[in-house]
Amino acid sequence: MKENKYDNDVFFKKYSEMTRSKCGLAGAGEWQELRKLLPDFNRKEVLDLGCGYGWHCIYAVQNGAAHVIGADISKKMLNVAKAKNSDPAIEYREAAMEDLSFKENSFDIIISSLAFHYIQDFKTLAENISGWLKPGGSLVFSVEHPVFTAYGSQDWYYDDAGKILHFPVDNYYYEGKREAVFLGETVTKYHRTLTTYLNTLLNNDLLIEHIVEPQPPQDMLDEPGMKDEMRRPMMLLVSARKKDK
Repeated sequence: MKENKYDNDVFFKKYSEMTRSKCGLAGAGEWQELRKLLPDFNRKEVLDLGCGYGWHCIYAVQNGAAHVIGADISKKMLNVAKAKNSDPAIEYREAAMEDLSFKENSFDIIISSLAFHYIQDFKTLAENISGWLKPGGSLVFSVEHPVFTAYGSQDWYYDDAGKILHFPVDNYYYEGKREAVFLGETVTKYHRTLTTYLNTLLNNDLLIEHIVEPQPPQDMLDEPGMKDEMRRPMMLLVSARKKDK
């Protein structure tokens, strides 16, 4: 059974109160770096895996995409996407990305934001993505950094006074299921090493073009907790291109 925490009323309410939920792409700390990796959308066929509120879908259309499919397992997410980021060129589909099926060479660009760490079988997903992309097509995605996912709890170690001591990294090479705490709720995620992420792409004719470990932007460093984000990597951004046959 694929987990769909985002349709839980309590969890979704907490998520909707996050800065990135209220402010869109401008409220996402990694956006300034992710945007640099995105290819030209003009007249392109685009797929957004785990589209959430649809912020990246509307960005693609605003930058010339001919057609965008935004897929997400969460009905609540898609309801917000349709209300906030609707456009005739965007088609939203309620489905887990593992269950999607498209013809080969259907898309010029596939994007995904902070969703692949919810997927147990990344190898099969990468195989599908490679098949769905046209030769020369682009894949751009963000995931939680393997340093961030390794231990599992995704929280700091604190002293007796509640001051942050350090961030735990343990069991790095033991890939698989982790029970993380996100927004005060237990969420199932999947840890995999940097080697697994990158080699899985390469083994599926996806040539890596950029790897970025985004730092918090300067204009967000005064926000609560943001300076501590300089102490360990939280996210990993990757862009790749499908090999020309």
